[in-house]
Amino acid sequence: MQGDHDPYAALRHRDYRHLLAGSILASIGTEAQAVAVGWELYRRTNSASALGLVGLVQFLPVLLLSLPAGQVADRWSRKGLLIVAQGTATLASLGLAALSLLQGPIPLVYLCLLLAGCARAFSAPARWSLVPMVVPGPLLANAVTWNSSGWQIAAVAGPALGGALIAIAGRAAEAYLLSAACALTCAGLVATIRPRPAERATEAPSLGTLLAGVRFVLRTELILATITLDLFAVLLGGATALLPIFAKDILEVGPVGLGWLRASPALGALVMAVLLAHRPPLRRAGRALLLSVAGFGVTMVVFGLSRHFALSFVALALSGALDNVSVVVRGTLVQVLTPDAMRGRVSAVNAVFISSSNELGAFESGLTAEWFGPIASVVGGGIGTMVVVLAVMLRWPSVLRLGRLQAAGEDLLAGEPGVFTATETTPAQPDSATARQV
Repeated sequence: MQGDHDPYAALRHRDYRHLLAGSILASIGTEAQAVAVGWELYRRTNSASALGLVGLVQFLPVLLLSLPAGQVADRWSRKGLLIVAQGTATLASLGLAALSLLQGPIPLVYLCLLLAGCARAFSAPARWSLVPMVVPGPLLANAVTWNSSGWQIAAVAGPALGGALIAIAGRAAEAYLLSAACALTCAGLVATIRPRPAERATEAPSLGTLLAGVRFVLRTELILATITLDLFAVLLGGATALLPIFAKDILEVGPVGLGWLRASPALGALVMAVLLAHRPPLRRAGRALLLSVAGFGVTMVVFGLSRHFALSFVALALSGALDNVSVVVRGTLVQVLTPDAMRGRVSAVNAVFISSSNELGAFESGLTAEWFGPIASVVGGGIGTMVVVLAVMLRWPSVLRLGRLQAAGEDLLAGEPGVFTATETTPAQPDSATARQV
């Protein structure tokens, strides 16, 4: 019953609060930096493909390094790995600040973004796999919801701060320095947490153990279906990379308007995340997931056709609110259905999917905008997202039958007629079950 639901259960644990606060700060810096990079590159190059290349440069390290990073996270200290990754992100941001102040060569900007992508590749599996080590198992769904809320807070504050700093200073360097400070503070907060001992894989590193997370995802139908849905929906429907073009040339709202456009999806998602945290778990999560992703596609069509800032802002805010339902459902499934000794590698696979949808989606948006124009790129992507929802529903009908997401993380799928239960969808343990406590 709703009266028995504690919406702040995960936040009552000190280590989780420190991890969440560090993640929020790091994300604020990352989002402020993203606004600054987009604004500065478009100002200097006036090229949509230059904006798309930002996504590609940051995606390649995630694609190439995430699986090794996941294996490292499953064998060594996830806390230490996250600290090192945030230190690397600090260096990348300082490099961007120096290049901005000196008006350095554009290729060096992409080199710093490549370094930031490497940091992200190692940060994501370490951070996600740390969550179950700082909250009890029954609170994982609540923690995932607050993770989403924290990310949305950062995604509102980061772009707004980035746009404001650019407008005040007339340059991007201050936004990069803010990003460096946030990453460094995150590393300090993570250093204070005391994660519980967790199972660690002890098998010798090999190609088989490297790909164990991939095999697990492929065998777990619900995880595969939900992350595939998210991948192609955001890959086709995302418009983030093109926001500098809409802000400058279509809506004519300048860098401050760009910051608010960038923040608006997160503002909507934050409202949705708080609503989800304060209500019992979704009773028919599968239906809600499919409807929300289809609605995301509709909002992208509206944004692409809009010529008014207010309508564009509302459309993006609604897109974020609807997308957040997918984030919570997918994140809960990944955390609850994954064995502890596999969390790093499975989180790495999830990171590849997320980065593919975001960074590779930015590259796709840049190319299609170069070929067909930004409006056609966004509208066509929104229509493509709706087609993807239909394809996933036909390919994996179990998604539609996905039931209640239990806050306790047990009996994840309601055992009602026509609804899959957790035992029906959870695959066997990975091939190597050898693990030790560390």
